[in-house]
Amino acid sequence: MTAIAPIITVDDLADHPDAVLADVRWYLDGRDARAAYESGHLPGAVFIDLEVDLSDHTSPADAGRHPFPSPEAFAAAMGSHGIGDDSTVIAYDDTGGMTAGRLVVMLRMLGRNAALLDGGMASWHGELMTGYGANPEHLDFTPCEWPVDRLADAEQTAAIAQSADGLALDARAYERFTGEVTQIDPRPGHIPGAASAPWAATIDPVTKRFRAAAELRSHFVDLGVNEASSVVAYCGSGVSACMNILAMERAELPPARLYVASFSGWSATADREVELGPGR
Repeated sequence: MTAIAPIITVDDLADHPDAVLADVRWYLDGRDARAAYESGHLPGAVFIDLEVDLSDHTSPADAGRHPFPSPEAFAAAMGSHGIGDDSTVIAYDDTGGMTAGRLVVMLRMLGRNAALLDGGMASWHGELMTGYGANPEHLDFTPCEWPVDRLADAEQTAAIAQSADGLALDARAYERFTGEVTQIDPRPGHIPGAASAPWAATIDPVTKRFRAAAELRSHFVDLGVNEASSVVAYCGSGVSACMNILAMERAELPPARLYVASFSGWSATADREVELGPGR
């Protein structure tokens, strides 16, 4: 169990003066996230590269666009950024948590203290720091195997999506889920039996912050989630799905598993069926 809530506000930062601030910006359109970090970031924040620190690009295509790194590679990356076994990490981005949530979920599933900054950069009203950033002291981060009970592979995801008491929640935009729009993924559509659960629905469109716990619980219950449900979260490449995982935790629902390969991995294998239309 972690000692920090999955989502905290900017006012809560004062309660964690020794926390490592992690800037996890990344852009699907190819913009340079490192350049964005250097142009302005929260004071003292380190830059965590989704492509380098949180992914393993030596994996085959059916592992998706952002496979998890090995436990050893992840531990080395964390240690190099000044994140150790006892560190508290507060991650942010400028897209509502869409990419920073990936780091938070990875750390929390290992039992490390990590939280997402609600509202991200927009919630910060102080001065920003520019430049390359600090060179943190290397800390020891013990490699830990990724917990099998928090992850699902393609076969497990397919079975849960089709089961009466299971749900596979697709965090992509609805038009990608239905197949009306194909963005990056090899084929249009979704995993058969999955339900559309866009990650953006966890954010209040007015405040740009996470919805309250009660609202989130109602949202997921409407999708069919209950205390007995087996839930797998997926998206295009195992990144934005983490928003649904964190939102479910905020709503005090049982933890969802992550299908890391997600639809980019699923649809890369020709003999795996895909479904078009509104789904379940």
